[in-house]
Amino acid sequence: MEYNTPIAESRNFIVLDRYTKEDQAAETYQTEYQLESELISDLQKQGFEFLPHLNSPEKLLAHVRLQLQALNKVEFSEGEWLRFVETYLDKPSDGIVDKTRKIHDDYINDFVFDDGHLQNIYLVDKKNIARNKVQVIRQFEQRGSQANRYDVTILVNGLPLVQVELKKRGVAIREAFNQVHRYSKESFNTEHSLFKYLQLFVISNGTDTRY
Repeated sequence: MEYNTPIAESRNFIVLDRYTKEDQAAETYQTEYQLESELISDLQKQGFEFLPHLNSPEKLLAHVRLQLQALNKVEFSEGEWLRFVETYLDKPSDGIVDKTRKIHDDYINDFVFDDGHLQNIYLVDKKNIARNKVQVIRQFEQRGSQANRYDVTILVNGLPLVQVELKKRGVAIREAFNQVHRYSKESFNTEHSLFKYLQLFVISNGTDTRY
């Protein structure tokens, strides 16, 4: 870009010097929010849908219902959905291992609808993976022993399977690791938390990344 700047000036005239401004390095580090936005933008370019307003457990459970209905081409009544959640999707006795088993091995549930018919309900379609809906959310809020807000979460058919914690450039990546560890103790695994389905943690400071 060209600029004109005065090098001499009087009441009657002004002498300008023309110059071309050279690109300069950014004077500040990229913020954590900017890093989140960049990641989400990259995911959107790869076909992920961004859901900016999905930020609470209640909204997440309602969203999972919509996604599983679409995947399985069914419509749950209120009573059927509650029964499906309590007996399979979020069974009270389930721990992290049980939820992991449901993603890897037990991802098909033989569900009996109120009218008596039996249908397989899939959490994921492993034969035709293109049928699975991939989405991304940010700043999900959940309370356990403490209230936490998670950076970026990747959903598959509405279920949170990948959690990404970010720190701005220049901050030690160990801080992101400590944050994930703290969330695991404080809120990821609280009662009725669908984040028990998480299969992968990613930590990054924009320069170094671990999973």
